[in-house]
Amino acid sequence: MRVPSLTLAAAGAALLTPAALPAQAAAVPPPQRPEVRSGGAVAAAALLTRVGECHQISRGRYRTDAGRPATVPVCGTQDAVFWKADLDIDCDGRTTARCNRRTDPLFAAATAFAQSDGRYLNAETLPYIVVPASSRIWNHRADGVRGGSVVAVVYRHRVQYAVVGDTGPRDLIGEASFATARGLGISTDPVDGGAPSGVTYIVFRNSRVHPIEDQAATVAAGERLARQFLARR
Repeated sequence: MRVPSLTLAAAGAALLTPAALPAQAAAVPPPQRPEVRSGGAVAAAALLTRVGECHQISRGRYRTDAGRPATVPVCGTQDAVFWKADLDIDCDGRTTARCNRRTDPLFAAATAFAQSDGRYLNAETLPYIVVPASSRIWNHRADGVRGGSVVAVVYRHRVQYAVVGDTGPRDLIGEASFATARGLGISTDPVDGGAPSGVTYIVFRNSRVHPIEDQAATVAAGERLARQFLARR
């Protein structure tokens, strides 16, 4: 069950404006191609093995849904933070044919971070994940996680590279954009879709994609960082 994210409250403090981001190079292809995928350079099984043990860095644990017990810790290594949870569909951001108030009763027309032209993110075409707002449970910024951080989202045999694109409630974890779910073969229906469990989120510390909507750069950085993550023990 999704609850409204904290995008409107977070936008005033954390919104990335065009002035805060470098101009997109002319050589970068047009953003938002839905068919962009993570490729097969790094195997899902290898990443899952690498995060098989949890060194908990959060002070407490998160709920996957409102009313559920808090069972999900945030774990960490020198290179990444990760957690294993469900995947609820986030359609927040720009209004599109598949993400709007008609298709998603909890739709919010804003995300905590914006793309290089100042517009909010497009959940239908941009793979992004939602992190809990900083709290006593876990301050994501203190662990090198921010808007545009690179993420490897793993589900079964698939890896989808994404960015941190939104913030959510302080006590809930396990949410990603429509496009992230599609890339993982998960039902994208904002009401009835998602995955009840088995999704692993690996955020690479102190990484960042400029501009945040550059999916090709996200995939290239994700594959490079994933290989480094696997090589370091």
